[in-house]
Amino acid sequence: CCPGSGLSWEPRSRAVEQVHLRCTEGSLEWMYPARALRVVLEPNLSSARHTTVCIKPASDFQGANIYVERAGQLHLLLSEAEGARPHHVSCFSAHRPQRVALFLQASPQRDISRRTASFQYELLSNQSTAGPDFKKVALVEVMCRPCDNVELLMAICSSDFVVKGSIRNVSHDSENHMSQVDVRVQRVYRQKNRIFRQDEGSGEWRGPIRTLLQCKVKKGGGDFLFTGNEHFGEAWLGCAPRFKDFMFVYRAARERGANPCEFELN
Repeated sequence: CCPGSGLSWEPRSRAVEQVHLRCTEGSLEWMYPARALRVVLEPNLSSARHTTVCIKPASDFQGANIYVERAGQLHLLLSEAEGARPHHVSCFSAHRPQRVALFLQASPQRDISRRTASFQYELLSNQSTAGPDFKKVALVEVMCRPCDNVELLMAICSSDFVVKGSIRNVSHDSENHMSQVDVRVQRVYRQKNRIFRQDEGSGEWRGPIRTLLQCKVKKGGGDFLFTGNEHFGEAWLGCAPRFKDFMFVYRAARERGANPCEFELN
């Protein structure tokens, strides 16, 4: 939903333009930013009491600061300087998920040509939030604790990706508070988009999975079942048991008729 929205208008238009976005995820592109733009997120989330909103600026984000409106006041969410950081994601909790307002204030510039303030957004329902005010984190719903058996069995049913593989390498980015796990894939059971691909040279299937730096992921030997969800076109780690441990849990659940969905064993 809402794969993209391009916006541009004449400088003579009124000071504050307003646009409404009615999808739970999408993107916005503000070309030649001048004055201000108010962005109202109005998705159909009538059943959600609390929602986490995450904003990821484009790599060439320029020309504006992003604020979130709270009780009639503006709070800085993303500055133009922070927008230039790779993989930077800012999240905040929305107590009125049916209507979230962002305010983009153009930076004063004599020459606004070739400047574009564009970002992707996602609304994450019923996720844990970082307190009453927003905090700048990688992705707040990523959990470091191991999954229990029930969570694991649900993960193979509902995750955006489920792959069997081993860890090629783990790299850490302390500036952006994230780690990346490079996976050598033996089998792709499911993937929403083509994050895990076959290398043309070696013929090997590979793919990167991100997680929080605080999870302290280390390289380990053996085969794992990697599950998780995609955010902003990137794979984020969910449950990742050793494959033999997963098979033991799944077979035991299937014998009891307690498996929530079927999984291909062969």
